[in-house]
Amino acid sequence: MSPREKVQIMNAEEIRRVLTRIAHEILERNAGTEGLVLIGIRRRGVPLAKRIADKIKEIEGTSVPLGILDITLYRDDLSKLDYHPLVRKTEVPFSITNKGVVLVDDVLFTGRTARAALDALVDLGRPEFIQLAVLIDRGHRELPIRADYVGKNVPTSRRETINVNLQEVDGEDRVTIAEKET
Repeated sequence: MSPREKVQIMNAEEIRRVLTRIAHEILERNAGTEGLVLIGIRRRGVPLAKRIADKIKEIEGTSVPLGILDITLYRDDLSKLDYHPLVRKTEVPFSITNKGVVLVDDVLFTGRTARAALDALVDLGRPEFIQLAVLIDRGHRELPIRADYVGKNVPTSRRETINVNLQEVDGEDRVTIAEKET
């Protein structure tokens, strides 16, 4: 059954403000952009990473390399899926070795997506460090993973889902909580 929307927790302006704050936090923590790259996790992490990169360029006047990571083949539930997942291309046209990587995703939940992304990144090179930026942290971690940059912490029940809609993918910017129908 599809989830039933309960409440909108972020609108377009709130998403814009949060991404601006995250861009400032990244710059402050890393003392600028030297040796820094952003990599978005497919699907909605990619437009978020691009927006953060655009904001960093606006603030610093410097472009940060931007990559796209597909983690499909690194998922730990791949053998349990009853459908054939669509594998898309990873596009990281630069070396991440000895770079500071900021990995960007929309929602941090169990930590399994982030773990898969870490595995995928290590296959690309050996970064100096990896930081994680997420729009929403909803809790319920199954792995010892935490985000370095969080747009909004949203405590949820396991019966709830967080839906992130972005203009580039969904035609609108908003974040909602929905409840799975029983």
